[in-house]
Amino acid sequence: MTERKRVSSGSPFEPKIGFARAVRLGEQVHVSGTGPIWDDGSFDSGAGAQARRCLEIIVEALEGLGASATDVVRTRIYLTDAADIDAVGAAHAEVFGEAPPAATAVVVAGLLDPRWRVEIEADALLD
Repeated sequence: MTERKRVSSGSPFEPKIGFARAVRLGEQVHVSGTGPIWDDGSFDSGAGAQARRCLEIIVEALEGLGASATDVVRTRIYLTDAADIDAVGAAHAEVFGEAPPAATAVVVAGLLDPRWRVEIEADALLD
């Protein structure tokens, strides 16, 4: 049986909701939906800055499980405003541009914290 490994990002929502930031099972790594929380609990109001923060947390989680951004094969981007896709997409391209994954962007009515404009999740596959 393959061992499951988990990492936490320290998000206050992880223990409240009961989830891990990321889980590795064999060669697969699944990173939970990630909001733009800074270590001090603050938020940047800009969609691009929020996306960069989400992606920083995702990359840290991947690295904690032996993966990297180049191992990501799929991302899902949740936006509260379709007009933010250019700023969010630019941040996504900064991280994944050299090894672009399959990606989906969806506009939603809202996210867990009403100040969030974007939330991102990712799946990676190690060779």
